[in-house]
Amino acid sequence: MSKPRLVVIGNGMAGIRTLEELLTIAPDHYDITVFGAEPHPNYNRILLSPVLAGEQTFNDIVLNPLEWYEENGIALHMGKTVERIDRVRRKVVASDGTEAHYDRLLIATGSTPFILPIPGNTLKGVITYRDIYDTQAMIDTAAVKKRAVVIGGGLLGLEAANGLKLRGMDVTVVHLADTLLERQLDATAGNLLQRSLEARGLDFLLSTATTEILGNDAGEVSGVRFKNGDTLPTDLVVMAAGIRPNTALAEAAGLYCNRGIVVSDALQTYDPRIYAVGECVSHRGIAYGLVAPLFEQAKVCANHLALMGIGSYKGSVMSTKLKVTGIDLFSAGDFMGTEGTEEIVLSDPSGGVYKKLVIKDDQLVGACLYGDTADGAWYFKLLREGRKLGELRDHIMFGESSVGDAGVQGQSRAAAMADSDEVCGCNGVCKGTIVKAITEKGLFTVDDVKKHTKAASSCGSCTGLVEQILMSTVGSDFQEPPKTKAICACTDRNHGEVRKAIRDQHLLTHRDVYDFLEWRTPNGCATCRPAINYYLLSTWPREAVDDPQSRFVNERVHANIQKDNTFSVIPQMKGGVTNPAELRRIADVADKYNVPMVKVTGGQRIDLLGVKKEDLPNVWKDLGMKSGHAYGKSIRTVKTCVGSEFCRFGTQNSTQMGIDLETMLANMWSPHKVKLAVSGCPRNCAEAGIKDVGVIAVDSGWELYVGGNGGIKTEVAQFLAKVKTADEVKEFTGAFLQLYREEAYYLDRTVHYIARVGLDYVKQKVVDDAANRKALYERLLYSLEGLPDPWEARIGGKQKHEYIPLKVVA
Repeated sequence: MSKPRLVVIGNGMAGIRTLEELLTIAPDHYDITVFGAEPHPNYNRILLSPVLAGEQTFNDIVLNPLEWYEENGIALHMGKTVERIDRVRRKVVASDGTEAHYDRLLIATGSTPFILPIPGNTLKGVITYRDIYDTQAMIDTAAVKKRAVVIGGGLLGLEAANGLKLRGMDVTVVHLADTLLERQLDATAGNLLQRSLEARGLDFLLSTATTEILGNDAGEVSGVRFKNGDTLPTDLVVMAAGIRPNTALAEAAGLYCNRGIVVSDALQTYDPRIYAVGECVSHRGIAYGLVAPLFEQAKVCANHLALMGIGSYKGSVMSTKLKVTGIDLFSAGDFMGTEGTEEIVLSDPSGGVYKKLVIKDDQLVGACLYGDTADGAWYFKLLREGRKLGELRDHIMFGESSVGDAGVQGQSRAAAMADSDEVCGCNGVCKGTIVKAITEKGLFTVDDVKKHTKAASSCGSCTGLVEQILMSTVGSDFQEPPKTKAICACTDRNHGEVRKAIRDQHLLTHRDVYDFLEWRTPNGCATCRPAINYYLLSTWPREAVDDPQSRFVNERVHANIQKDNTFSVIPQMKGGVTNPAELRRIADVADKYNVPMVKVTGGQRIDLLGVKKEDLPNVWKDLGMKSGHAYGKSIRTVKTCVGSEFCRFGTQNSTQMGIDLETMLANMWSPHKVKLAVSGCPRNCAEAGIKDVGVIAVDSGWELYVGGNGGIKTEVAQFLAKVKTADEVKEFTGAFLQLYREEAYYLDRTVHYIARVGLDYVKQKVVDDAANRKALYERLLYSLEGLPDPWEARIGGKQKHEYIPLKVVA
């Protein structure tokens, strides 16, 4: 029995996403035919801007290669525009005469760019910005021309302007409104964005109407004329003044259209055999231009095409999270404010941060964020749920991590999210879906997550959160993107280039780095600042000054933040050794500060869990012990077994060796956490074989192993060398760790560093070259000499403001 026939008009993101959803729930239900006007497979239009900017190629943004269509039995007609729908004979006819009969038809014709109805709009050099053809036209023009005018200060216009500027053109953005992105930002944020883009070399004419495009005798663009009579010479005009639903085909077929193809909650047109999704659609009077609602439509439409009939599209609650030329922006709800609303505003123009929260009847009804959008998803959740703020109001401006509500800051943020919390707004992917895919399919990279869940595969703004979920789920087994890529969106420089510049140019401050390497974002971002801070400190010890604000919250307050917004405190116990006096003090502190849990860790230390942030300095003072560094990218613990002092199998004094190593490495910062272990005999009770540095005692001395790593994907340490004396253990260990500190990229574990450079390289530098080994060891000791214990410094009042609770006054 033959299968019913499904024809899809439109090979773009909405139509093909509908097919992906359909193939997931009903893979063999239809014979499928797809018509696409472009001579390409389905690609990610959201990522045209990186292609224009030269950051990616067309192949990088293809979503579904030709093999995908073949594997799923889809007949694909590329470069064929459907010109007619015959609803009586149930067939479509393409421009070359190709016909396809349907039992169900899906229209996904998208939108068309709005062309200003002014003289000269057909001149050569007037283009729109909608597809890869337009993008290539701009790339080609930029190679031979110098001046460009972009009409439209919306997202597409700004991305076009930035891309053309990066390709060497002088660019002026002409915008009818008096601020940029007026639909997504308020005036203050729009002005901040303009200042930032002007600093990058873009020019702007706001509150300016274009009335004519001027041409030369060859029919090419030569300039533009404005309503006030002024003219501006140019070689290229990019129209980015908006889009219109592409309804011409549907209207010609007699389908009801009203500012889009009108559809029901099932995405069904007035012809029950015909469905429509995407930018061509009008649902309850609204035509959506963002990808998230289009994908929501795709899921519901696929459900009905599969004859399940249980999906219902009720419309989308809108938020906008954008990255305009590397600047993070977010808005949601009534961010402009209306009658009866009040505003809480945080404005730091020099720091490039602006936040406005709009509240009505003790509910968050709108948010506008510029520069720091880390809490955008949380604000959107509060807005969507209509939750009463109550006590949250006093802290809400400082984000989720400040309220003890459901989240934490930095890398722990993902761990605190509920499984039902949305991660990827474009594709409607929740945390639980991502975690399930990671654990069930054994995923370790962001690219794997994109492939299996679609999270982070559209606009990419949630990539950082997906990385955090990976790190939270698989721990140190998380595989970072190759460091040959740019360190972040603030620059095109990779980690190696940044480290080299800091070393070669003797750069000592963040500002030195940003200025010398021409950083796009004046003050960096949450991704690059911690990395640069580490590179400065590790390259120029005693010269570069630590910047606490460039660290994650754990390292700023020197304690581990927990999911309830309290902290854990782990005092130093060198080699896992303590005494009755320390134990009594720990017990007294636990009683005095009502510590809810006292726990022995896997690293042989005692952890006080549930300490309030404001109590941390007094807890440290009453303990009278030094920091165990269990919270940062630093030396963690040196785990030991009893060794020859008490154990009848012990061959060397492993406990004392562990104490000596932990004493030597105290206060050491590193690219990632570093764990050591010393076992007193080959029985290896201290689990030295899965540590960054493992030391195993044998009858004739010590064996050294490096690059071990526990976790889901355990990495066994590799043999480095065999030495005879305790001093040699310290020298070889110190030299290896200093090599790692100087050459590894930020957030690389030792196993990843060794995988990049090779164990033979490490042996050459540390084992074979005695002079280099001693030099590395001496540089380590120099960098650590005289470093103060961070707890002692905080007890003395350093960074006191970190531990004082803040209140926000509206």
